Amino acid sequence: MIFILPFFVYTVLCLAFLVGKTLSKISTPMDMDLKTDSAPLNHLTEEIIATCSMIHVMRDPTRGGVATTLNEIAVQSQVAIRIMEKSLPVTDNVRSACEILGLDPLYIANEGKCLVICPEHEAKKVLNVMHANTYGSNACIIGQVIKEPMGRVYMETMIGGERIIDMLAGEQLPRIC
Repeated sequence: MIFILPFFVYTVLCLAFLVGKTLSKISTPMDMDLKTDSAPLNHLTEEIIATCSMIHVMRDPTRGGVATTLNEIAVQSQVAIRIMEKSLPVTDNVRSACEILGLDPLYIANEGKCLVICPEHEAKKVLNVMHANTYGSNACIIGQVIKEPMGRVYMETMIGGERIIDMLAGEQLPRIC
């Protein structure tokens, strides 16, 4: 996933996320091709840093998922973040499994994934580096950093509405590694 951050002229890059490993450990009658989302990112992150010296944020969304990680970034950086639901790389199998289990894929742990925020003018270069790596092949732009309201994350829904994306509240689905 990548965020385009026009106000601060940063772009957030992130790898596609799955809940495959977690959901594959749950006994369900679903006949789905779920795969693990675990991946070693040390080489990919080194390549990203070598390509762009102005990385603003690079975060692992393992605990609390993409939603909680983005909220932490928004609060700590005193910015707002807007994501587009249609840009989120959630596979049909994962979306279906989450619907059946009553889960929101934005809050599912994403082990072996990365959110990266870099200058907008560096985004294509960083995205190309990510795409050239096996573990970054599904990286895409999912949103943008905006000026206000500080500390908030919003999602533009598929039907054009706007939804506030809060921090994870309550118990999170335990990560089964």
